[in-house]
Amino acid sequence: MSEDFGGNFVTLTDEDGNEIELEHMDTIEYRGCMYMAFFPVEEADDETGEPPAKEDEESGLIILKVINVDGEEQLSTLDSEEELNAVYGQFMEELFSEEDGE
Repeated sequence: MSEDFGGNFVTLTDEDGNEIELEHMDTIEYRGCMYMAFFPVEEADDETGEPPAKEDEESGLIILKVINVDGEEQLSTLDSEEELNAVYGQFMEELFSEEDGE
């Protein structure tokens, strides 16, 4: 993990062996399960230092479920669209309640 800018950055490997760098935004408990929200890290162009010109459609909020596999915590995609929508709503509610409280 890197903490260059105060954030929590993690590198995950997907099922195809591709590495994805993510910035951890928040963790919540919802209906007895733990969920973590991430944003993909946008890599700057090596030559210009500019962020990528084209925004990937998949570069939004990523929500993963914390599961226990053989006594070890792992991150997993959510089981259903309904679960994703419910957890996304909970993250948004938490985000807006924090903003209103400041």
